[in-house]
Amino acid sequence: MLQRVNPGNKSFSDYRSIIRRDLYDEVHELAERVKGARILHINATSFGGGVAEILYTLVPLMRDVGLECEWEIMFGAEPFFNVTKSFHNALQGADYELTIEDQAIYEEYNRRTAQALAEEGEEWDIMFVHDPQPALLKEFSGGLSDSTKWIWRCHIDTSTPNQKVYDYLEPYVKDYDAQIYTMREYTPPGDGLPNLALIPPAIDPLSPKNMALSREDASYIVNQFGVDTERPFLLQVSRFDPWKDPLGVIDVYRAAKEDVPELQLVLIGSMAHDDPEGWDYWYKTVNYAAGDQDIFLFSNLTNVGAIEVNAFQSLADVVIQKSIREGFGLVVTEGLWKGRPMVASRVGGIPMQVTSGGGILVDDIGEASDACRKLLADAEFAREVGRIGKEHVREHYLTPRLLRDDLALFAKLLGV
Repeated sequence: MLQRVNPGNKSFSDYRSIIRRDLYDEVHELAERVKGARILHINATSFGGGVAEILYTLVPLMRDVGLECEWEIMFGAEPFFNVTKSFHNALQGADYELTIEDQAIYEEYNRRTAQALAEEGEEWDIMFVHDPQPALLKEFSGGLSDSTKWIWRCHIDTSTPNQKVYDYLEPYVKDYDAQIYTMREYTPPGDGLPNLALIPPAIDPLSPKNMALSREDASYIVNQFGVDTERPFLLQVSRFDPWKDPLGVIDVYRAAKEDVPELQLVLIGSMAHDDPEGWDYWYKTVNYAAGDQDIFLFSNLTNVGAIEVNAFQSLADVVIQKSIREGFGLVVTEGLWKGRPMVASRVGGIPMQVTSGGGILVDDIGEASDACRKLLADAEFAREVGRIGKEHVREHYLTPRLLRDDLALFAKLLGV
C-alpha cells in the first residue's frame, strides 16, 4: 500500500471575504461541471516543501467543492531521493552525469509505485503527478484504466536543463495528457510540449503559516527564539541549498550592518527527508556565519513550524529572497502577503510577484544590500512597498485562483 495523506478539512466558503466575488462564483460554476470526478494527487513527500504545502490546502478544497480527491506518497528510499535530488538540480542546469545505475534506481521506484496503484484497484478520472520523482508513473501504469487522464505538474524552472537528463525524461513527460508549468519561460527548449497549461502556484491565506497574527502574538513567539524584536532584522525562509544562496544572504546582511549596526539576520529552512544534501549546506551556512551572535539559523527540527514562520515573516523589517535559480518562490508570496517589504532576486517566477512598487528586484549582493539600507532607513516607504505587494498577492496568488485554474483544466480534459 502507498501512504495516503490525510490533509484535513477546509471550507471554500471561508475564503469568500478575502477574494473577489466573480472568482468565488467562477469556482462554484466549474466545480458543478466536474462534480464527482475522482482525482488522485501523487508526489514524493507529505512535508518539507512547497508542493506538500499546496496539497494540504488544495486537496480538502477540491473535496469541499464536490470532487472525490485523494493524495498519496510514492515509494522512496535514500538511494531514490539521492538520484531525484540530482535530477531536480540537473533540470535547473546543474552538472550531473546520468548513469545507467541511476536510471535503474529511478525506474525501479516508479515501477513499484505504479504496481501498488494498480493493486489498490481504484479507478481515477485524473492522475495528478507532481514533479520529476513520480514522472514515470504513466509509463508503468498498465494496471490503471485506459480512460484515466494524466497530468504532470512541473514546479521548477527547466528552461536551461542538463540536456542528457531532460532527453531521458522528455518522452515520458510528453506522453501526459497535460503538462502544467508555472510560466512559459520555465519550459524546456525544443519543439514544445504538446499539451501545455500555464498555472502559477498559490498560498493559502487561512493556513497557520499565512493567517493574520497580532503584532503582540508575533513578538511573543519571535522573542522566544532569542531574536530581539526591538531591533531590526532581515529574514530569508528557504531550504538550505546552493540555489537559495544563504551564504549570499549573509553577505547582504554584513554589508547592510555597516550602516545599521543593530541589524540582525534570521535564516529559516525546512529540512525535508527527500533532500539529503540539505544538511551539508546547513553546516556550510553555520560555518560561514562564523559565530556572529546576530545571525540566527532555524529549521523545523528546532521547533520552527508554520506558526513560527508566520511570526517571523509578520515582523521582519525586510524579507529577502536571494535565489540564484527559482521555480516560483512561494516564500516570496508569503512574505508579500504579510505586508512586509521584499528584496528579491530577478530570477524565475519572482518578478511575477515582485511587481513595480511591491518590492525591490535585485541582481547582485550590492544591489540587495543597498535596497535593504533604503527600506530600513525609510519606514513610510517600506510600509507602502509592503501594502502594494500584499494587494498584488490577493489578486493573483491565493489558493482560490489556483483551484479555479485546476478545475478548468479538469473540465477540459474530461470534456464537460
